[in-house]
Amino acid sequence: MDLVLIEALEVDTVIGVYDWERTITQTLRLDLTLGTDIRPAAAGDDIALTLDYAAICERIAAFAGEHDVALVETFAERLAETLHDEFAVPWLRLTVRKPGAVAAAAAVGVCIERGQRTGGT
Repeated sequence: MDLVLIEALEVDTVIGVYDWERTITQTLRLDLTLGTDIRPAAAGDDIALTLDYAAICERIAAFAGEHDVALVETFAERLAETLHDEFAVPWLRLTVRKPGAVAAAAAVGVCIERGQRTGGT
């Protein structure tokens, strides 16, 4: 399995458990590692045969604008499901960071892995 990387993608969304957080947008920082087989795309130099990271980034930004949740965990789980369903991603690792949520930390967040990671030949 090959890995497509998207690092430090920033999206704005309504997220948080406190009342004041429900009235503002906050920036989340995402790192994604998406498993796929890039050989068909590389052989034909064809973006249609790989994960289009520009399209994925656009979808993530739209997702963030469409959803408002309390927990970073909920955001991560629902986004992972969306990427799996809409882009046929067989495996992914997603890290979602919420900068500034805790004064003494640069960021807090979660890292999840979903799907099956299989080897190639």
